[in-house]
Amino acid sequence: MNTNMKTRLLLLGVLLAGLAQAQQTEVRIYDGAAPGSETWNWTEKKNNKNAINLMTVYNVVNPTLTVFPADPALATGTSVVICPGGGFHFLSIDSEGNDVAKCLAKKGVTAFVLKYRTARINTDDPFADMMAGIDGPRKQEWDAENKATIPLSMADGRAAIAYVRKHAATYGVDPNKIGIMGFSAGGTVTAGAVFGYNADNKPAFAAPIYAFFPAAMQGNLPTDAPPMFLVCASDDQLNLAPHSVDLYNTWLAAKKPTELHLYAKGGHGFGMNKQNLPSDGWIERFAEWLAQQGFIKPSHTEHANR
Repeated sequence: MNTNMKTRLLLLGVLLAGLAQAQQTEVRIYDGAAPGSETWNWTEKKNNKNAINLMTVYNVVNPTLTVFPADPALATGTSVVICPGGGFHFLSIDSEGNDVAKCLAKKGVTAFVLKYRTARINTDDPFADMMAGIDGPRKQEWDAENKATIPLSMADGRAAIAYVRKHAATYGVDPNKIGIMGFSAGGTVTAGAVFGYNADNKPAFAAPIYAFFPAAMQGNLPTDAPPMFLVCASDDQLNLAPHSVDLYNTWLAAKKPTELHLYAKGGHGFGMNKQNLPSDGWIERFAEWLAQQGFIKPSHTEHANR
């Protein structure tokens, strides 16, 4: 075999290895039907046919995790379960899920995007349905659907952490460095995971992002509660900033590590969308916090600023 052929084969091998690394694996977190919804038999759907072209997944029956492996050069064993938002009726799967995972994977975090159970809806436009439900003709029905669904969604968040911990060796992650983060309704799932956990599903850190989690939902904070990172905007259209402040004050009073970023502008649901506002940089602040807490390696910029 001549030198040129060997070089081409080597390059092909590197390319195939890169493609394999780029492929994501989706796995179910329960063996069999999810507990509490065994009779659900509708079909999960996905589309972006709505007023803001938001990619949505809805009618989720079987919760799954999609795995985004960490950059091997930066990996420290830290992983995070990411819970997209969508009012418990759909999941904003890209801007609050896959796009977040891709960014964090480049920073050395193995990311697992969770599709948790959502309420059943009979429409191909989940976003319009949400608008009708938040403060419209479907509000009473919407609230009742959420009341029934939230406990299932929160159970899926805890089960996702337990799944990653059980299979930590498979994914090359540290079972003691599994965190959880989520947006809006996914923030409810996230914050819920830090109340009432056990050894199997305790998160190493939590990051509720513009979370719906009123003080009335808070239980007794465990004495070994994990560090918490919080983000919201003061002009959040759902007025969720006080929820983040309440969580921050709870952690502060308990003398637990916590950090709150409350931006003047940003609205609700900004996720990874670029608005040319300071809130666009929230994920960099999150990465800096993870580095300060010892979960990831500091960036070159952080080294230069020290």
